[in-house]
Amino acid sequence: MEDINGTALTEFILLAFEDLLNFQILLFIACLIIYITCIVGNLIIFLLIHFNVSLHAPMYYFISRFAILEIIFVSIIVPKLLDILIAGRNRIGFGACFLQLYCADTTGVVECYLLTVMVFDRHFAITNPMQYVFIMTQWCAMLALLPWIVGLVAAFIPTIFTVSLKFCGTNVIDHFFCDLAPLQNLACSDPYISNLVTSITAIFVVLLPFIIIIGFYIHIIITVLKIKSVDGKQKAFSTCSSHLIVASLFFTSGIIVYVSPKGSAYDKFFALVYKVFIPLLNPFIYTLRNKDVKITFIRTFTSIKEKHILTFKCQFVR
Repeated sequence: MEDINGTALTEFILLAFEDLLNFQILLFIACLIIYITCIVGNLIIFLLIHFNVSLHAPMYYFISRFAILEIIFVSIIVPKLLDILIAGRNRIGFGACFLQLYCADTTGVVECYLLTVMVFDRHFAITNPMQYVFIMTQWCAMLALLPWIVGLVAAFIPTIFTVSLKFCGTNVIDHFFCDLAPLQNLACSDPYISNLVTSITAIFVVLLPFIIIIGFYIHIIITVLKIKSVDGKQKAFSTCSSHLIVASLFFTSGIIVYVSPKGSAYDKFFALVYKVFIPLLNPFIYTLRNKDVKITFIRTFTSIKEKHILTFKCQFVR
């Protein structure tokens, strides 16, 4: 990996949103608020589920793991973006760049397959309600671990093929993080094999889970339509609504990012929506669309508020 002068390439330069120079501070404030809100929102969901016995069910177990995944997902990308926007430190070491690439791809794959596991959970609950709790309670931990195994292995393959390319020209990346396509476009050696491996991997980590999710939802809809009770239908659909919205947003934005023509000037703006804005919406979707989580949140908040008022009154009396 050498440049045209024969010296070792030790770093890359991330342009990020350099072309929006007049909006750097505004973009920094927006991304900072989104990042903090995303972290706090997902952390609240995890703690609510972890400490409330009423939410100790397989469905909420997966939601809590998804919340932690979202925290990791945004923390791989956003801190460096904030550093670029506010301090202008747009250089990233060669090793750090590929580490960020691998971690970002890993969490992306994990999210694809965890969403698939979550729809399997809903499918099993609706089609086999009598056996659901007993079986899923035993297998939910293993099912939550499986996406991480797939993600760590699947992301490793295109990363290795990309890092093995020869980089001998410019080290400027027109993006706000190290992604596969921008790095492959910088290579001096023929990136055909690397691109092919990336495309094949994408089929298994994005397209396959997407098709499986669609298949599960088609069968869920068919099953729910057979339920005679209107209340039963509404209850069945309500347990799927949050996941359906989250999965739709994630896969739609992801497909736009990775299926759109490479090298487009809008790639990094689509990626900003996919990597930063979409994770912000998830905690709101799960609290506003999920009745049990919403009720637990209100009760917990009210309980904390009452304790603070009681403590204040006791101190005032003293």
